[in-house]
Amino acid sequence: MPTTPNGRPRPRAALAMAPDAAAAVFPPDALAALGQVCDLVPGPVLDDFATERAAAVLAEVELLVTGWGCPPVDAAVLAAAPRLRAVVHAAGSVRTHVTQECWDRGIEVASAASANALPVAEYTVAMILLSGKRVLERARDLRATRRRDAWLSTPREVGNFGRTVGILSASLIGRRVIELLRPYDLRILLHDPYVTDAEAAALGVAAVGIGELFAHSDVVSVHTPLLPATRGLVSRELIAAMRPGAVLINTARGAVVDQDALVEAAADGRIRAVLDVTDPEVLPPEHPLWDTDNVLITPHLAGSQGNEWERLAELAVTEVARWASGLGFAHPVRPERLAHLA
Repeated sequence: MPTTPNGRPRPRAALAMAPDAAAAVFPPDALAALGQVCDLVPGPVLDDFATERAAAVLAEVELLVTGWGCPPVDAAVLAAAPRLRAVVHAAGSVRTHVTQECWDRGIEVASAASANALPVAEYTVAMILLSGKRVLERARDLRATRRRDAWLSTPREVGNFGRTVGILSASLIGRRVIELLRPYDLRILLHDPYVTDAEAAALGVAAVGIGELFAHSDVVSVHTPLLPATRGLVSRELIAAMRPGAVLINTARGAVVDQDALVEAAADGRIRAVLDVTDPEVLPPEHPLWDTDNVLITPHLAGSQGNEWERLAELAVTEVARWASGLGFAHPVRPERLAHLA
């Protein structure tokens, strides 16, 4: 029987996700690396737990390596998988497939959410800095006029020196944004009801109320997970309180923002917006945000894509290796934290 370096038997494992997700995150080299730390069931991957093959695989696996498109691991699946003890998710949120029955049975869960947080944070920082220089608007004007603007007459509100950036929620991504912004001459505000003033000070930010965050920030970056309590959290009142010309950046979920209020504020030219998420995704072709010049909409690209999938695979392989060796997960998902996680 294959064993880990410390002599423990290697766990029997299977991939459970959409086939295209498996091909993206686990190309042959990543699949080979995974096969070095577990006894991996040969493909095809499990994307439907109701098939005869799935039943045969589930009967023998101790660990599932999941990804985008994994079906829910519900009571019926658990009944068919009596040996299952752990799930390693090679993506972010586990909400769509790790069910309450998993937690009730004591299934250990790990996620690559911390790895997926980095490109989202990088995107956010890039948009904060670009919006401060008004790069997108000025590039549009340059294309239209084909001549340089009067740069010595640039308004004082353009630039990134001393700007105030408001971070809504100290999530994994929010904390990475704060970390990446430290080298810049910016003032960082944070609103998160679960972060104390002492914790905010340790992060190097000022803890403020949500109203103050929106009223005093030049940029507000939304990192709040979509939960029943956060739907529409960025309300009409908060959007109305934003400074003229301020920027709302949303890389969380579209439904966290009152989109109708955003449409009105952006159409009036009162604020600008950078939206990597909308409600719904994708917006209907006739939606007014498409034609609002001071709104940039990107196709939910901030998260891991392209070569950034390698980071997800590496974290998943490392977590499987740790668990197989008895060390436990470095990035566990705790059921008591679910109420605050995406």
